[in-house]
Amino acid sequence: MTAKARPNLRRLADELGLSVTTVSRALKDGPEVHPDTISRVKTAAEAAGYVPNLHGRALRTGSTRNLTAILPMETRDYLSDIIKLPLMEGMTMAARQLGYALTIFSTTPEESPQENLDQVLRSGAADGVVITRMLAADPRIPYLLERGVPFIAFGRSNLDRDYAYVDIDNERIAYEATSLLIERGHARIALQLLVREDQYSAMRLAGYRGAIEDHGLTLDPDLIGQEDFTLEASERWIGRLLDSADPPSGLVCANELGLLGALSALRKHGLAPGRDFSIATRDNTRIARYLSTPLVAHSVDMVSVGRALVEGLVHQIEHPDDPPTQKIFAGEMSLIGDE
Repeated sequence: MTAKARPNLRRLADELGLSVTTVSRALKDGPEVHPDTISRVKTAAEAAGYVPNLHGRALRTGSTRNLTAILPMETRDYLSDIIKLPLMEGMTMAARQLGYALTIFSTTPEESPQENLDQVLRSGAADGVVITRMLAADPRIPYLLERGVPFIAFGRSNLDRDYAYVDIDNERIAYEATSLLIERGHARIALQLLVREDQYSAMRLAGYRGAIEDHGLTLDPDLIGQEDFTLEASERWIGRLLDSADPPSGLVCANELGLLGALSALRKHGLAPGRDFSIATRDNTRIARYLSTPLVAHSVDMVSVGRALVEGLVHQIEHPDDPPTQKIFAGEMSLIGDE
């Protein structure tokens, strides 16, 4: 193989004295190939700069060995998408380990989820799709099922259809966080929600409502905020609540940005977290652990969530007759500081 020759499967096989079939199977970790041979083939392929010809493979087999994750981005504030980084890390690592490439199809919140999906499907560049930001009756689910497109959803919908999903138990998280604050003596607890149409927000509201009712309290709609909680928006909203005639003494935050905005509002009002006001927050990025602030944190390993999404999608692609993956992550609650 010369330095200028573009390495392909045939050249790689000739160089190693193996058949093209053996080399191809070794690159895909085929169980019929001896582990030593797999290691030798992969080492030679990496040294030679071998890149699979996905277009040619797709023409021959109908498979691209490529996955696409449609991931709406938050474009309105600094750090808005920080929560997605560990999710993408998990998806990327799982795809590589399973012999697939992963494409992140980034969109803005204003774009149509259905049009984005159509664009991905028209390209024919993926064997399967990860869809996110689920709606209560998400039309993409029957759309994909009727077309036989392998997909997995990050989140559940209310549709009575059997499909692959990985989700976080947002209802339980909100219930546990609200209950803990109530049990610590807080009767007025504010709740931050995000996109109004998302199933994520609906489940968090259900958990919050359940905790309020189970503890014999009355739900006050004025304590529920549903907007794009950037740092500034969270600070403004908490500030308005603190200035009201009957302010809350606790808060269940939507995410880490909501937390940072709330802390700023408390500081401007001369209130100390843990002493004058209690906060429960999602902390999937582990940021809260470095703020030296007493609070309750609930975290989910988003790298594991990303891995589960890709593993479930690949299983569906390679074993289409098996039951779809359906996995829910509960996460863990912890106390930080003196809270």
